[in-house]
Amino acid sequence: MDSLELLLQRRSVSRLTTPAPSGEALDAILQAGARAPDHGGLKPWHFSLIHGEGLQRFSDLLRQASIEDALDDKAIEKATQAPFRAPLIITVVARCQENHKVPLWEQVVSAGCSVMAMQMAAQAQGFNGIWRSGAWTDHPKVRQAFDCQPQDKIVGFLYLGTPQFNAVSPVQPIDLGPYVSKF
Repeated sequence: MDSLELLLQRRSVSRLTTPAPSGEALDAILQAGARAPDHGGLKPWHFSLIHGEGLQRFSDLLRQASIEDALDDKAIEKATQAPFRAPLIITVVARCQENHKVPLWEQVVSAGCSVMAMQMAAQAQGFNGIWRSGAWTDHPKVRQAFDCQPQDKIVGFLYLGTPQFNAVSPVQPIDLGPYVSKF
């Protein structure tokens, strides 16, 4: 699959299994993330790898945060199981510099671009994943665990692994009419 076809056929895959990317494949994924557009050369991203025993530690963290937030039993169980949806999770934190000519929003977008680049690099190597966000990205206990400063932002959790199922149909082109205009 050439690079344009890869981009046009991109889809998130949530049903992931082993093996996870490792070694040279994982290095290529991280290198792709580090090539995201980066105004000012700030490299405003940090990648935390969660795999192996780290999945259990992340599960324990989400469980404890859920209990402290007085969530119901179903939500606590969902949070506890979330890290085991994939054999590898890359937490991407925008490490933002305040009072810089590059505004904070642009630094966060750059870190977001790194997530997309890593997912594409994974897919190009036969892996895939899904970019998850939600309330955990802003939770104080989770932010603390990933050493976030007040100006930092967790832009998401990139779940990666081997797709359990192959897509049965190609991605259909999007009707761009509602999304494109001329100035």
